[in-house]
Amino acid sequence: MGWQSANSMVHALQSIRSPRHLRALLSRRSTNSAHTNTGASLSTHIQTWNDARGYATQVQPAAPEINFEKFQALPARIIPTSPAYFSGSPKFIDHSLRLEGILAKYASLPTVPAREAPRMAWFRLPQFREFVGEPIPTKKYKGLLRILQRLNRIDPAITPREVRDTLNDFLRPGNPYDIKLAPRTLDELGRARGKGKRKASHAVVHLVEGEGEVLINGKSLTEAFPRVHDRESATWALRCSSRLDKYNVWARVKGGGTTGQAEAITLALARALLVHEPALKPILRRAGVITVDPRRVERKKPGRKKARKMPTWVKR
Repeated sequence: MGWQSANSMVHALQSIRSPRHLRALLSRRSTNSAHTNTGASLSTHIQTWNDARGYATQVQPAAPEINFEKFQALPARIIPTSPAYFSGSPKFIDHSLRLEGILAKYASLPTVPAREAPRMAWFRLPQFREFVGEPIPTKKYKGLLRILQRLNRIDPAITPREVRDTLNDFLRPGNPYDIKLAPRTLDELGRARGKGKRKASHAVVHLVEGEGEVLINGKSLTEAFPRVHDRESATWALRCSSRLDKYNVWARVKGGGTTGQAEAITLALARALLVHEPALKPILRRAGVITVDPRRVERKKPGRKKARKMPTWVKR
């Protein structure tokens, strides 16, 4: 009979759905003196079950305890100030929701092409992680940057103040694109200085008002550049603006060949001429003398020559 009572006890425990049923079963079992020990063991099971069930109330809260004394009327339910309070990165989500709301608000405003939008130096990813204090993934931050770039493309003439203030919140300290260099001026002797590069050549030109004398590395223009094409290229900034007999030119150039040196002087001379007469910029730009060629010639590093392979048909 002992094993039958044990089996009935197991079935009874499996069919139980609430502590109320456990207490009712305990009261019925306690009336029977033959099952006094079973009731005591069942009481132990109930206490263990209640202890295990109370784990949810024993977890430490993630946020500090709320001070209810500051409320005039006790609210029925405390609502967090941020909708992303229980997420893994609430500050980042708050910034994303704010940008998305501003974009939806001003999405109908006209925009300009990306190349005509103001240049902005946004936070780099490590800086933004330090700014919000959260480990933001790279993919999520790129999505945030796309929203910033879209807001930055709004026509600057009609950009709302709210959009400008929001974009400024995501700029790196000391925006490098916002630094404007001081305009170049003439020195105490009335000379303008310009620098230019082309391939491996570097040139520095000093330009002053005069009769049209040109000296390059202490030599005349003809001695420095025997080819007519190189001479015309070096002084093309003065020729295209009809200023050939108005200024004297002193140039120092090094590196590269004669063609590269002549084109480096072209750029340096044009920049020096703009210091004297800034109004000539449209003419010089159309002539192509102030346009920088981004191509560079890489020097080959000296190394060992590879052994020449003999043809397979050569008999050894």
